[in-house]
Amino acid sequence: MSLIKLRTANINDLSLLRHWDEQPHVWASDPNDDWGWEIELEKNPVWREQLIAELDGRPLGFIQIIDPLLEESHYWGDVAPDLRAIDIWIGEAGDLSKGYGTTMMKLALERCFAVPKVTAVIIDPLASNTDAHRFYERLGFKFVEPRRFGEDDCFVYRLDRADWLKSNEN
Repeated sequence: MSLIKLRTANINDLSLLRHWDEQPHVWASDPNDDWGWEIELEKNPVWREQLIAELDGRPLGFIQIIDPLLEESHYWGDVAPDLRAIDIWIGEAGDLSKGYGTTMMKLALERCFAVPKVTAVIIDPLASNTDAHRFYERLGFKFVEPRRFGEDDCFVYRLDRADWLKSNEN
């Protein structure tokens, strides 16, 4: 049985993350952002985790978890305390549609909600990315509103702790 684990991203992942950034499916989901990997991988702010998902030790994808209230660019604007926001992608197109993204997202949500004060997780897929909308809705996220972030028209989704707990009762 294959096992996906999360580990902290570091400067040794720089070439991998740059490579993934160039993949058409990754670029299409985030066309207007420069992640500044060479700088950001050297930082470790209290409000952010940058993680590499590995499948049996092989790098598979990337997850970023932030506290949107504390995040320094204030990308999310005026938000309530005790939220988390997630960015997630699978690096190689050949790893898509195999259930890996679902497992990665479940691991990220477990990590977020392991902090007792976290009340909800928010995400912002592009408005045009209907596959992502369906993916997040299957995981229990609810549509909140359309919103423009920089040059991107996005949909904001939210998963409240109570809904996450209900979906994990079984």
